[in-house]
Parts: sequence; structure tokens; C-alpha cells
Amino acid sequence: MQQLIRGRVLDFFADPADTEQNHRYHENGAILIENGRILAVGDHADLRRAGLEEVDHRPHLILPGFIDPHIHFPQLQVIASWGAQLLDWLNTYTFPAEAEFADPAHAARMAGLFLDQLTAHGTTTAVAFCSSHKTSAEAMFTAAHARDMAMIAGKVMMDRGAIPAVHDTAQSSYDDSKALIASWHGKGRQRYAITPRFAITSTPEQLAAAGQLAAEHPDCHVQTHLSENRDEIDYTLSLYPQARDYLDIYEAHGLLGPKTLLGHSIHLEPREIARMAETQSRAVFCPTSNLFLGSGLFDAEGLRAAGITSGIATDVGGGTSWSMLQTLNEGYKILQMRGTRLHPMAAFHWATRGNALALGMEDEIGTLAPGSAADLVVLDPRATPAMALRAERASTLSEELFILQIMGDDRAVAQTYIAGRPQKGNAG
Repeated sequence: MQQLIRGRVLDFFADPADTEQNHRYHENGAILIENGRILAVGDHADLRRAGLEEVDHRPHLILPGFIDPHIHFPQLQVIASWGAQLLDWLNTYTFPAEAEFADPAHAARMAGLFLDQLTAHGTTTAVAFCSSHKTSAEAMFTAAHARDMAMIAGKVMMDRGAIPAVHDTAQSSYDDSKALIASWHGKGRQRYAITPRFAITSTPEQLAAAGQLAAEHPDCHVQTHLSENRDEIDYTLSLYPQARDYLDIYEAHGLLGPKTLLGHSIHLEPREIARMAETQSRAVFCPTSNLFLGSGLFDAEGLRAAGITSGIATDVGGGTSWSMLQTLNEGYKILQMRGTRLHPMAAFHWATRGNALALGMEDEIGTLAPGSAADLVVLDPRATPAMALRAERASTLSEELFILQIMGDDRAVAQTYIAGRPQKGNAG
């Protein structure tokens, strides 16, 4: 069955930071969808036909759904918890909350609520850290598969450095991850991420097991954390005294490569930057989390100049908002502090095609190219009275995007589509 989604249609085919020819925009546009895939994009007059079901979202903007490449599934009830810095916050709030995900009923309930929050905020794909319990990953994949929602997720591997209720072992983490890969990786739109939490919470034996998994399943992603704050780095290096630097710990265990997502990557040494570029490992910028925990200022321009591809993510629950719009807002401010100007076109490219490139999934998500999944977000730049008042003076598309970026949140998301199916209760 075919349907036509009508509105002001925008997507990107190149990075605005690289070229002025970077996007497609149809003022009176439409997207033709069949069986959850995009057949065509263009002017409404060219795609309409008698008898074709239409959904009219004018005057709203329709873009590819947002992609969140770093988020913690078990932390949805930890967001907005007062804490000093990273390690205190983890021990006080995060680990006790994650312990509850050993209960299948709790994990299943939270998985549905987690996905509801993502789609309410316009996010159609995320890369999620589950808890250390196999049950949490099972719950996440089961819920996402039922919605035909493209998710990348993995059971956290952590055999030290936390409360016993969230510890596994090197062997059990290998066995559980292996079983989850067999059950879920490539099932429908689900993909697996091998997930050693970070070096502090893994013994060398466990990181070796993670490296073995990565070697055995090179089509799986690897996700972990790197150089989030100074105390974390110092403690990490005290646990691995033979390492040249923090990145060297992961490198020594075979965990670097183009499918590796290194959350935060703030306080990097020159050798680390060079090796990330050489191995094509990805950095992931988590602005609201970095500000909330006082971690530091991500050097997006410096990493870009070094040849490193970066994603941008919410990092809920260290991050303070589910909204990729608010993530772009805080990212803009951090980059201002770094002397970098984030143009609104570049920002929306980053949250869509840019994050798809970071995941190596640009042929599937992140654009409106024919053949891509019909994962869409419908945005209203006049969603609140304050936004509407500001929009009265907006005369360009870039100005409208910047209003959304700075003032927008879930109220600006009129509708979200997963594989062509609307996810929000209103018609938007």
C-alpha cells in the first residue's frame, strides 16, 4: 500500500561544512512511501495521483528522523539526578537503577517507555547501552522489533568497579553477548553493539573477551566511553599502568575501527587523535551530559580537521534532554566556547545524515533518498507562542531551523514516522 506524506520537505546529501550544494528542499513537497520505504521525493504536484492516500503536514517541515548514537536505556529514570561528577553520579544513581533491569518485567515495561520517549522527541534510531543483564537487551530488542524500529544496542559488559548486582564476568559477558548476537543481530532492523562499558568497569580479561567478539562479528558495532573527565582518565590509567594512554587500552584489545563509537572523547592526547583517525574510530559528542557533569568542552573542529568522524548524541541519563533539538542547542553553545560556529544547516545535517555516516548506515537511514527507510520527523517552528512570535521575523529556511534548534523540544515534533507509520497520537 502506498501513501503520500505532504509538507515542506528537507534532507541533506552532503555536509554543509564541506559544500554549499548540500541539501534538497521542496516548499510544497511530498514523500511517496510503500511498505515502509521511500519510493520518491519531490514536488507534490509531480507525485500526487487520484486515489493515493495523503497525509498533509503543511506548513510543517519534514526531515529524516533524528538519530541518537549514544544513550543509556536503563537510565531513563535517572535523568535529572543531582550529582557531583561522573564517578559519584554513577555510584549514587546509575548502578542501583541498572540493577533493577535483572527483572524481565521491569525491563520490558521500561523498554516500551524508552522507545515512546525517543519517538515523542523525533528520534527514530538510537544506539543504546543496556544494563549488564541479558534480560535488558532482550527487552529492548523485542520492543524495537515489534515497532519495526531500527535500533543498535548491546548488553553492557562490566565485571568490576560497581556494585555486585550489576557485575557479570568475562566469560558470562562473552556468552551472553554471543547469544544476543545470534538471536538479534540482523533480525528485522535490529543490530548489535558489543558494549564494554568503559575500561574502569572491565578487567583486561573482559576487554579481551570483547575484542574476541569484535573479531568474530566484524559487522557488529562496538560502543564504549573514552576520556570523559580528568578524574576518570587518571583512575583508568592507574588500572592499566602499561597503557600509553586511555585509547591504547581499547586498541590493545582489538576494539578500534570504523564501527567503534567512543562516547565523549573530550580530553584526548595527540597520539589518541592520530590513532582514532587512522583506525576510523568514531567520536560521539554528548553536549548536555558534558555540561551537566562538568566534564569538558568537545573539540569538534579539531577532530574534524584530524579526519575523525563525529556523531552528536543525548547521552540520557547523564544527558539532560531526550531531544536532539536541545542537544543541538547545547552543542551550539559548547562549540561557541571553542570558537566554532555551528550553522543551523550543519546542525540538522549532523543529527540526521551526519549521525548515519558515523554509524555507517547512510544507505538505510538519515536521508530521504529513494530506498531508505521511511523514518521521518515532522517539525513545527511555531510550536509554542514564543517560537511563533520569533518566527514572525524569520525569512529564510536557516532561520526557521535555528528557531527549532534553540527553542524547540518535543512540543515542536508534530509527528514521527517509523517505517511509514505514525508514532504520536495526534495527527500533527
